[in-house]
Amino acid sequence: MTCRVSRVVVAAGLVAVLASATACSRNKNVVPTGILEGDKYLMDRATELVNKKKWFQAREYYRQLVDNYPQSNYRPDAKLGLGDTYLGEKSAESLVLAQNEFREFLTFYPTNARADYAQFKLGMCHFLQMLAPDRDQTETREAVAELTLFVQRYPQSALLDEGRQKLRQARSRLSESEYKVGYFYWRNKWYPGAIERFKALLKIDPEYPKRDALYYHLGDSLVKMGRRAEAVPYFDRLLKEFEQSEYLAKAELAMKEPVEEPVPPIKKEDKGKQADKGGKSL
Repeated sequence: MTCRVSRVVVAAGLVAVLASATACSRNKNVVPTGILEGDKYLMDRATELVNKKKWFQAREYYRQLVDNYPQSNYRPDAKLGLGDTYLGEKSAESLVLAQNEFREFLTFYPTNARADYAQFKLGMCHFLQMLAPDRDQTETREAVAELTLFVQRYPQSALLDEGRQKLRQARSRLSESEYKVGYFYWRNKWYPGAIERFKALLKIDPEYPKRDALYYHLGDSLVKMGRRAEAVPYFDRLLKEFEQSEYLAKAELAMKEPVEEPVPPIKKEDKGKQADKGGKSL
């Protein structure tokens, strides 16, 4: 909760700084005297600088276009360009500012032909901030949410394949984080907790790439709890879905173990019969 609040505070501060910088940029004209199509000049110059990865300089031209030419046909692309310059810097602060630009684009131009690009890049802003599986996964969850939205809303996008790949990577990072928790429980022999985590992960992400380990440790946890019959299907899925895995031999060995049939509960009438038999024998 504290981390989340801190991010919000930082983002608000950065946006305030951005607003201040925007006000200053309105007073600084970088279009040479005599240029008839100032917006086109700014767009061409900014694009040239972006291609050279001169993010700060390019941003000055994009900002002039966005602020001084509100009716220009180049304005939507310039808005995206601003986001790209922040994204290109890849610092924690610039990625927050990039998010702001792409979100504003989607608010102001929801039906624009490049809305798919903005949504994809918004997801990438979070994707680039994802941490290792054993650390806070807030940005990973945000990346999954935004990239899922991209895939669902823009099935015809030229960026769809890349979006799906990034979404799979983000989901895998999140699933790996969950798996590690379950594995921790398994290693410390708290099998009820491990079973709960592993089953939840399979339900949320059935395509988790490392589910061979998941199948094995879930099955083994069930065996340790005396629930071998429940464990067998997971060992079986491991053997069928994976041609190569470090867990194959262990799963094959587990499958060879006899499955104990559950003892049916004794009914009340059966108990009475047994008592009668016991009385007669006496």
